[in-house]
Amino acid sequence: MGLINLLFKDPLAFVLVAIPLLYSIIIHELAHGWVAYKMGDPTAKWLGRLSLNPIKHLDPIGSAMLLIFGFGWAKPVPVNFNNLHDLRKGLVFVSSAGIVANILLAFLAFFLLRLLTPFPGGSTYTILYYMAQINIMLAAFNLIPIPPLDGSKILMGFSSRKFQYSLERLEPYGMFIIIGLLWLGVLHPLINFFEWIILRIISILLP
Repeated sequence: MGLINLLFKDPLAFVLVAIPLLYSIIIHELAHGWVAYKMGDPTAKWLGRLSLNPIKHLDPIGSAMLLIFGFGWAKPVPVNFNNLHDLRKGLVFVSSAGIVANILLAFLAFFLLRLLTPFPGGSTYTILYYMAQINIMLAAFNLIPIPPLDGSKILMGFSSRKFQYSLERLEPYGMFIIIGLLWLGVLHPLINFFEWIILRIISILLP
């Protein structure tokens, strides 16, 4: 669900939407670095990556992919997992942090949509709608358990060293596998599940 149609339809709305969406991938990476720092690895802090400054994070190609195709990436926050107090917990918590951040941003956007009930098609509605949808997509995308995505590191945290080695060997071919999985539509059930859970919780909070 890219934004290219919005660019031609309403350039102002495109600009208004682009800013929170770019910050969605920045916050994703910042969350990785912050949790790693709390668990004993100061690498991201030393390199100035615990910052909301977009210059520190944005990758030109990844940002363009986000705005055109609906999923993208920032420059990965460097993490030295050997510095973490507990390697297995670190793999799970650090790798999950960005996904959790995207889910929380999607929840916030859907919550504000329900609370404010903006006019469909208006600027507020458009910003919140795209922010919710793309954060859910980013969370689902990063949960794919294929290197180099976060899902693979989460899986490693629960796996034997032999299985971890097998996953690591997939990394040179990872993006080809991921593209194939995306083409097969593997994200749609997960995206629908996340959206259902979030909307269900909001319906409880705001009956």
